[in-house]
Amino acid sequence: MSAIEIPALAIPKVALITGGSSGIGKATAARLAALGATVVVGYNSRSAAAQEVVDGLQGSGHIAMRIAIDDPASITQAAQAVNERFGALDALVNSGGMTTPVPANELDKLTDDIFDRTVTVNLRGPFAMVRAFRPLLERGNGAAVVNVSSIAARTGMGSSLAYVAAKAGVDALTVGLAKVLAPKVRMFSVSPAGVDTDFVPGRTREQLQKIADRLPLAHVTMPDDVARAVIACIVNLTSSTGIVVPVDEGRHL
Repeated sequence: MSAIEIPALAIPKVALITGGSSGIGKATAARLAALGATVVVGYNSRSAAAQEVVDGLQGSGHIAMRIAIDDPASITQAAQAVNERFGALDALVNSGGMTTPVPANELDKLTDDIFDRTVTVNLRGPFAMVRAFRPLLERGNGAAVVNVSSIAARTGMGSSLAYVAAKAGVDALTVGLAKVLAPKVRMFSVSPAGVDTDFVPGRTREQLQKIADRLPLAHVTMPDDVARAVIACIVNLTSSTGIVVPVDEGRHL
């Protein structure tokens, strides 16, 4: 019996991560660098933290770059800088985001300003990144975009109803863009539940553990759990696009 030929993995040469200075973005940067990718660590205001991430990555050539995903000019400047330095992009991970916790039943506290800010950063931001970097991705090798979404889009339960709506929009956007950008660019959403990071203000590890105890896998999701799913989408799922990958310990069941 002849040996089965395994196709080469789509290991990116150049990858960009928004929100790369901490949490899921930081863990993903480490994974990509370990594969041999040159990583652009995008950040908004935490320049020192982003540079610390860069300094800790395997390999060389990595850079920190300010990319405010709610600012079109910042995104445009970043795309120009990446084009000048690398000429192409093989992987884009939209991990940057924010939330303002508001209890779901307190509708009056979910102000227009909070709602608009939440949607601008978490939904418009990823779209604006794809729009600006599309030419670079289309010149990439087996390019993939991974949007870090949330299982809140499916369950309707999250830090606020605005966040729930924004992440549901991200998942729908992922499907729509998969059709538009094929065959040159694959699109994915990775959809975690509560992850052990400082993303949600005031949320404690103890709260996460209580939730995890009720889930099928009874485990608190860590940033690297999500990062490994992101890598799987980019590197292994070369015959997939337009899908949402839960990383939620079975919370969606």
